[in-house]
Parts: sequence; C-alpha cells; structure tokens
Amino acid sequence: MPTVTYLEAIRQGLWEEMERDPAVFCIGEDIGIYGGAFKVTDGFIHHFGAERVIDTPIAESAIVGAAFGAALTGMRPVVEFQFIDFIVCAFNQITNMLAKSHYRWGAPAPVVLRGPCGGNVHGGPFHSQNPEMYFVHTPGLKVVAPGTAYDAKGLIKSAVRDNNPVIFLEHKYLYRRIKEELPEEEYTVPLGKARVARGGGDLSIITYAAMLHVALEAAEILAKEGIDVEVLDLRTLAPLDREAIAATVRKTSRAIILHEDTKTGGIAGEVTAVIHEECFDDLDGPVVRIAALDTPVPFSPPLEEVFLPKVADVVREARRLKTY
Repeated sequence: MPTVTYLEAIRQGLWEEMERDPAVFCIGEDIGIYGGAFKVTDGFIHHFGAERVIDTPIAESAIVGAAFGAALTGMRPVVEFQFIDFIVCAFNQITNMLAKSHYRWGAPAPVVLRGPCGGNVHGGPFHSQNPEMYFVHTPGLKVVAPGTAYDAKGLIKSAVRDNNPVIFLEHKYLYRRIKEELPEEEYTVPLGKARVARGGGDLSIITYAAMLHVALEAAEILAKEGIDVEVLDLRTLAPLDREAIAATVRKTSRAIILHEDTKTGGIAGEVTAVIHEECFDDLDGPVVRIAALDTPVPFSPPLEEVFLPKVADVVREARRLKTY
C-alpha cells in the first residue's frame, strides 16, 4: 500500500466528496488551471469541469459571500484561501453571516473554508499565521486542525458533510513531510473528537497540528529518562473534546498545553479552564502552557526558530513538571 502525504490525503478526501455528492464544488484563487497555490486541487478542473472548480479574482470576502449564497440554495462549497492569513479579509462574511445563519434562520450553511496555516517555512508575518482563535471564539463555527494524513483525509470529508461552516486549517509544514499508509476503504473522522496519539502515565501533552509531532518527538526523549508521556491530539478546536481532555488529566495528573499560535489568547488558556472546571482536584502540579511568542511571525529564520515552540522547550518543561 503506497504512503500518502498529508497534502495528498486532503486532495483525496476532497476528490471523493466531489465524486460522492454533485452539490460539492470548490471555489478560490487559482484553484482551477493552476491547481491551487500548493496544488491541492491540481487536475480537479479537468475531471469535474470549470462549473465545479471555480477560479475567482483576489477577493476573499466576495468568495465567501458567493459560497454562502450557494450554500443557501443547497450547494456545499469548499473555499480555498491561498494562505489562511488572508481569511481575515473575509472576517465579516464569516463571523456575521456564515456563523449566524443556522442560529438566526435555521438555515444550514454547509461551507468549508480551508487553507494552509502555520510557520517554520520562513514565510514571514503574512504567510505563517495561526488564526484559529478568531474563529474558535465565534459561536456557530467549527474549527479543525489535523496533524496526520489519516486525520486530514477523514476530517475534510466530515467537514464537507457537516451542515455548519467549518474552518479547516492545513499546516503547510506538514503538507509534504508527513506521510502514512491510508485505508483503501472509505472512512471519515468525526468532528469534535480528540484522540490519544501516544499513551503514557506521568504527564499529558495536549496539542494539535504541527505541534503534535514536536510533542511526540519530545515524548521519545523523555521516555529514555523514565518519564512516560501521554500525547492527546485535539484534532478539532471547536467544539473542544472536554471529555478527552479531562480523561487524560485524570490519568496523569499533570498537563502541558502546546500550540504554535501565540500564547496570549491562545487555546491553551481555554483548555486550562476546562481542566480546572472538570478535574482540578486531580492535578498534582500547575498546568503549563508552551506557545509561540507574542509577536508577529519573524521573516528571519533564526528569529523564527526562537519564536516557535521547540522540542527542547517541551522536554525542559516536562522535566520540571514531573518533579513539581
């Protein structure tokens, strides 16, 4: 069975959903003839035609508005942003129109808003951001951030089938670096469900997307020192899987929240609140947050390395927390 990259997994998921349901179509900048900025939709236009793979001008707000209108007529649009940084150009359409449609009128808005996020590729402050918390904070939206090829395929399929707008964050550092064998048979991964990526008993690292791999690498180093780390991959940030968060903390009694988004206002604060609400009495130490620095993403590679959370940060904090 051939290995499939994270990018190819997303591509396969979209392709299968377009084959399954003629109401699904893609819309975005350069997604047709060019195949998308990262080639996720390469070849789609030749198979599905220009009516289902729609190239647009550079006008993110108009793209989302068009997708919303199509969704109200029964279509299931998948919007691509060339870089997820540009999603904020459509902020009003997303937070005031899409997110509130179901609540205000009972009208489903089955729109997927997908695009490459994240740093460690030296893209600088306009091509490396992690904007999840703008949307996690908005009721009516679902926010998904897969860290593996298996989850990327299964979650994009679930996102397309969901009747609510879904922000689908694809970490560009993983696009061609993460590979795995995928089942030949059809599968989906449910939205709103975390998974234990590595079992352990001494402390929990709760994370998602590219930081999943930082956590797993740190866990291997710590295992050689006798520190048994459990890694929980959130996979979906809204809604949060509160039960999975509580279960891992009750098991290990120590928690590190690790994410690539900047620290202040990041989801680590929300997860920490969940831990305090659900299982405060189970804690044997303070909840630790590891996140990017509270600055724009630097262009300079050495500065970006300082900016981003690293394996060494996780190992250091895990050692400290274990001995608390």
